[in-house]
Amino acid sequence: MSSSTTATATARIVRRRTLRVAGTALTVAAAFSLTACSGSDGAASKPGGQSGGGVAAEASGAGSSAGAQGADAPAGNAKSGSGEGTSSHAGSGGTASSRAGSGGGAGKGKFCRTSDLVMEAVDSSPDQKVGEVTVQMTNKGGRTCSVTGFAGVDLKDADGTSAPVHRGGEQPRITGLKPGDTATFSISYAVDFSGDSLASPTNIIVTPPNETHSVSLKWPAEALKLAGPYDEKIKVHPVGIAN
Repeated sequence: MSSSTTATATARIVRRRTLRVAGTALTVAAAFSLTACSGSDGAASKPGGQSGGGVAAEASGAGSSAGAQGADAPAGNAKSGSGEGTSSHAGSGGTASSRAGSGGGAGKGKFCRTSDLVMEAVDSSPDQKVGEVTVQMTNKGGRTCSVTGFAGVDLKDADGTSAPVHRGGEQPRITGLKPGDTATFSISYAVDFSGDSLASPTNIIVTPPNETHSVSLKWPAEALKLAGPYDEKIKVHPVGIAN
């Protein structure tokens, strides 16, 4: 074989090896490219995982919201329950605070109900100079109950209007009323000596202490003439046990 032929053969071998190396390099590069793409896809799938975490968080949030509603439910029930004892609808005429009876510290749940009491208004004026009407409350129930405090009182006039009676300054005492016993409170007022008073009470609207239900009692026919107007000179005094 000539030297030129040998050189040509050698050149071909070198070229083939070079092409093989280049091909291998391309293969490796392609493999790296695919790996990189695969990693990129994994990264792209990661937000999907985050989205799943978001769903879980949202579910957890829904659970906590339901828990909050559950926590609110007793408050709503309590509110509904406590709504039965309000004084905003008591009596008739005057302001809500004047119509509702005001307690003086007896245990909750032991107060006399209006339905447990038989009431009557009588003239109790000590003389012809001082006007006074006493309301008697007899316990017809089967248990001892409390009438401690001030009764809510409105006076209804012959013209159909009504006015609240202001409380006196006395301090109420604990008043327990046994079955069959009677408690009383009085209404004091100025007597009309002129004959010109336009005040003509016909009824006394009474709400017992710590109650919201009222009863209408007839103003005693024999009571002294009340000097108008219906103002703070007319006083209601705390409930006490009858002598």
